[in-house]
Amino acid sequence: MNSYTIKDLESLTGIKAHTIRIWEQRYKLLRPKRKDTNHRIYDNRDLKRMMRIAYLYHQGYKISRIAEMTDEEVKQLSLEESGKKDAHLHQAYINQLVEAMIDFDQNRFEKIFHNVLLRMGFEQCILTVIYPFLERVGLLWLADRVIPAQEHFAAGIIRKKLMVAIDGLELPADKPERFLVFLPQGELHEIPALFVQYLLKKSGCPVIYFGCNIPLEDIRFYANRKPVDHIYTHLITNFPQRKLNNLVRDMAALFPDLRITISGPQATRITPPLPPNIRVILSPEALLSYARSNSGAL
Repeated sequence: MNSYTIKDLESLTGIKAHTIRIWEQRYKLLRPKRKDTNHRIYDNRDLKRMMRIAYLYHQGYKISRIAEMTDEEVKQLSLEESGKKDAHLHQAYINQLVEAMIDFDQNRFEKIFHNVLLRMGFEQCILTVIYPFLERVGLLWLADRVIPAQEHFAAGIIRKKLMVAIDGLELPADKPERFLVFLPQGELHEIPALFVQYLLKKSGCPVIYFGCNIPLEDIRFYANRKPVDHIYTHLITNFPQRKLNNLVRDMAALFPDLRITISGPQATRITPPLPPNIRVILSPEALLSYARSNSGAL
């Protein structure tokens, strides 16, 4: 069972630590254990309860009313409330996925994923629920509150869903613009790259997928023997600044005649100016535009 600090709860629920302390004292919402240093420590059950309380609070419920409810009543009301407004539905699904991940509950995780898929469609499911969920998992990683097994458990299910969706698409026609998707050495976060492969294939673009942790020399070897027009990569891992800039410079030099697109949160750290054959896209809208255009032009 994992343990969490009050700052972890603040990051994951959006409720200030000071407010959580007041709620504990006034309403006895949580009963954290104490370290030898007297600092509060929360467990998985506390985290899930606080996430549900925070969800209801953000929907306008008074904390005094929430405090009078049992755990089961809070859980039930959260589920009922999440079905009322699409604007709040995403957050509810994300919370539920986090709970299922923490508990290693595969049936529940897949059921939630399926419900989101039916309600939103595959693209919006990934962009508005799965991506924010992965960001939430990233926060837990930074706080050292998710063990590798939990992250791999969730990522494995999502990866499987993406692969099935990709395999279910028709093979694209032979078009002049060809795409190669890969993740460089040291980058192991494969889900965004798989999603881009899905979007490109759905848009009818011929796409070769190399996977994660790929040396640039392997990409060069392929590109020297097979036609490639576009290269796409996605950066999540927090590489040292020099390594990040060298990666961009090396890609530009190795593939001067190809159009290279870099996305992901770490793309914002690339030191300008960008080489002329490299561009960065950051928003979900730009990613969709990129994938839906046979030329890759925004």
